[in-house]
Amino acid sequence: MIIESKVLAIACSEEDGKRAMLYSYKKSFSGFSAKLNASQAIALSKMEDVISVFESRTMKLHTTRSWDFLGLPIPSYTNNRSARFSLHLPSYGDHDVVVAIFDSGVWPESKSFEESEGIGRIPCNWKGKCVKGYRFNPASACNRKLIGARYYLKGFEAQYGALNTTADNPEFRSPRDFLGHGTHTASTAVGAVVHNVGFPTSSSLAKGTARGGAPWARLAVYKVCWGKDYEGKCTDADVMAAFDDALHDGVDVISASFGERPPLIPLFESASAIGSFHAMQRGVSVVFSAGNDGSHPSLVQNVSPWSICVAASTMDRTFPTTIFILNHFSIMGESLITRNIINVKLADAINYFNDGICERENIRKGGKSGKGKVVVCFSTIGQVSIATAQEAVKAINASALIFGAPPTTELPDLDLIPTVRIDIHQATQIRNFLAELPRLPMVEIGVARSVIGKSVAPTVAYFSSRGPSSILPDILKPDISAPGVNILAAWPPETAPTVRPSGKINEEEEEEEEGVKWNFQSGTSMSCPHVSGVVALIKSVHPNWSPAAIRSAIITTATKIDSSGNTILAGGSMKASDPFDIGAGQVNPIMAINPGLIYDITTNDYITFLCNIGYTDQQISNLILNPSPHFCCRQSTATIANFNYPSITLANLRSTTTIRRIVRNVSLNKNAIYFLRVLPPYGVRVQVWPRVLFFSCYRQQISYYITITPLRKSRGRYGFGEIQWFNRFHTVTSPLVVRLAT
Repeated sequence: MIIESKVLAIACSEEDGKRAMLYSYKKSFSGFSAKLNASQAIALSKMEDVISVFESRTMKLHTTRSWDFLGLPIPSYTNNRSARFSLHLPSYGDHDVVVAIFDSGVWPESKSFEESEGIGRIPCNWKGKCVKGYRFNPASACNRKLIGARYYLKGFEAQYGALNTTADNPEFRSPRDFLGHGTHTASTAVGAVVHNVGFPTSSSLAKGTARGGAPWARLAVYKVCWGKDYEGKCTDADVMAAFDDALHDGVDVISASFGERPPLIPLFESASAIGSFHAMQRGVSVVFSAGNDGSHPSLVQNVSPWSICVAASTMDRTFPTTIFILNHFSIMGESLITRNIINVKLADAINYFNDGICERENIRKGGKSGKGKVVVCFSTIGQVSIATAQEAVKAINASALIFGAPPTTELPDLDLIPTVRIDIHQATQIRNFLAELPRLPMVEIGVARSVIGKSVAPTVAYFSSRGPSSILPDILKPDISAPGVNILAAWPPETAPTVRPSGKINEEEEEEEEGVKWNFQSGTSMSCPHVSGVVALIKSVHPNWSPAAIRSAIITTATKIDSSGNTILAGGSMKASDPFDIGAGQVNPIMAINPGLIYDITTNDYITFLCNIGYTDQQISNLILNPSPHFCCRQSTATIANFNYPSITLANLRSTTTIRRIVRNVSLNKNAIYFLRVLPPYGVRVQVWPRVLFFSCYRQQISYYITITPLRKSRGRYGFGEIQWFNRFHTVTSPLVVRLAT
């Protein structure tokens, strides 16, 4: 009633006030969302006990083999916690860890969400529920695996109008998933073990066993993202309502594959940052995707220091496809084509597009039809994207596209029109060959094959958003990388795997594509639930660890080496990756479960950090769960650099600086000794004291000090190194990032 009275006080009438209210947040924190005009928002912000008022924004979703590639064996459940801790057997995970997926809903009939043999009763402390809605009956949809399902629509409809449920956009007013994104991410994180899957059928591509990272964990779905122009739109008002419910329900992990493109807003105005701070205070880890804005610097999203931000990388599964130019030669590319393309001719784009630029607006006026042709396009002619080229080639009624692009910038995907990706060298070879012929040659394209272990992996996905953080450069983001390219996971069979702008699938492939239950998707949206699954595994073995401790375990055990023994490459550039590409490196689930040492952070540490970066008392109160009415920043001599983050970043080093880090012994060996190894960034000297850490008991904490001295003049250039503590059993690595400002 107190919350509602605020709206009534600024509304023209009681009826207008009630109509303006969207949500009242009162389960986990106090607040509300409402439709207000500018003057009403200003009046509300001036009320005595209102901490802050901010506009609800809209975020977008970031769109089998992967767990084997990460070294995680197919599990067999055991109640023996010691066995799970030591991992002498492939037995891990816990029925009583609950993973929340904030996304576009779930397809509950998928085998990924069936009860596994031996699964116990729903935890007695679980307060969540399955909410009834259109084509979603809790009695049949939910079980001991899928234990919660809610949906939030008020914010979306306030922003975009009534939900479109027409035939072209058959969204479900319920937790049921239409977009497919939520089903896919949930399956990746905690999907049950399902044998004999593949795309589009079990006898086709990527056939094998599908599973989530924590297949024994429980699943709770919070549908906050809705289809709008075939994108997933997620409003702040709906996201905050989901956080309010999820923290009350009793989830252990929250996975959220969405974000807002830069310019980023301050943390105290971000629903994701506020909600994840509340979660951290409740001991709940929150995992976000880094974004899909590509290889330019400072585009990384979801940069709050209390959450985990995940970049995307490839794995060692490829889909080679042979292009046969009949009676001449063949070229190997990559695709996800599942049936042969025959009796067609090969043509250069110059025959159909002005200057050979593969865009719809460049189609030659009165030009020929491309029917029965395979058209060769270049990303470098007109700087066209593969999606633009596909739309253009489909518009001239061509049978397929061969797309030439720099290596690692284009990866096989489900396409608007059958498409084979080749590199610039191969495409140039084809183009020069066509220029010498008097007539178009016949060409055949074979079906793609699944090949494992023959390619160097991982590499950073070209689309994965890079650091440094544009609003908090002293905190390294992204934190970690995980597989996010061509991930096969569960899919709603009523949703086509390749959705067209019209809402329809390619008519020639309609029969093949409908009814697909497993689908390929790429994006940091797919890498995020991989790490969420790892967080659930760690939580199952270490139920009392804080979100910071779990993040530390993931960061300090990551690997920066690919399958060839070299540094992981950054896709799109072919340079060696650095922490702005992949954070600490590729996630290593087995090592993260037993990291040896952790860097822990308390709520008070986060608050001190916010005080030190200049946030006001009012702004910090907006982040804190149930803040004191008399909250104020305490005087502190600590510097930002002393914030006990497992990665170390100095974004403005002018002179010699000494910082402190605190590590805690969490290994089974209570009498542990760790030795130091330092790789200094270029242009600085790094000294660490002490050089040996002696632990005599479990959970003992030891401080060490790092002195960093500039050795040259520079302004704005970053250098990368690392600090490593190691012994026979553990290697604990912290990325060291230094930007000189001398």
